[in-house]
Amino acid sequence: MRAGRLIALLLALFLCAGARDPILVPEISQHEIQVRQGFTGADLLLFGAILTPEGARAAGDYDIVVLLEGPVRSIVVREKRKVAGIWVNADSTEFRSAPSFYALASSRPIASLVDAKTAAIYEMGLKWLQLSPVGVIDPAGQKRFSEGLVDLMRRQGLYQENENAVKISGQVLYQARIALPSSVQTGTYTAETFAVRDGRVVASALSRVTVRKEGFERVVADNAQRNGFFYGLFAVIVSISMGWIAGRLFALV
Repeated sequence: MRAGRLIALLLALFLCAGARDPILVPEISQHEIQVRQGFTGADLLLFGAILTPEGARAAGDYDIVVLLEGPVRSIVVREKRKVAGIWVNADSTEFRSAPSFYALASSRPIASLVDAKTAAIYEMGLKWLQLSPVGVIDPAGQKRFSEGLVDLMRRQGLYQENENAVKISGQVLYQARIALPSSVQTGTYTAETFAVRDGRVVASALSRVTVRKEGFERVVADNAQRNGFFYGLFAVIVSISMGWIAGRLFALV
């Protein structure tokens, strides 16, 4: 009798332990990216492990979703309209908190991992980005401008969706590559990793990447921010001087 109870207790403990949610141990190939003259972009490797709280292999099959977001900023989106054969600016909308960079990588298509509500909560996908317009705008107009912003940023390589881009080895190790274009803004980028099972996010982890200017580019950027007036005046003087020198050279030819 006692042996039967002991076996039942051990079995219950085993099942409870197996049902515990895993933890993620994330890492990034570069925690700091330096933007120098001739910077052509960077290729980030985001990898890690799916483990139990004790550090062992997590039981069960999990999918992985990785989101990399750059600093948020205010962006004005303008529509172009053709008037008398000329394209002119028409309506415009400002978004106060649009990410300067957004990339998603997942082990399977998001639609097959979670429902629309969960995708919206965690912003898993460009269609679920929480873009906050300034002022009052009708839903149809907000949708039109949001889609226009996403399309523009995608064409610049600043918004990306890479489904089936996360590779999982033995349900323990995972990895994904995300390309940063040369036009990325400086600042702190957040990399958030989610473990998904049976349509539910069961674990998440956060890492950070810093993008900053170095060398001559940093000096220029710092002066542009701290001494805007003198920087602008200097830029005008340099432009006029270069134009004058070019004119003199062509005159001598």
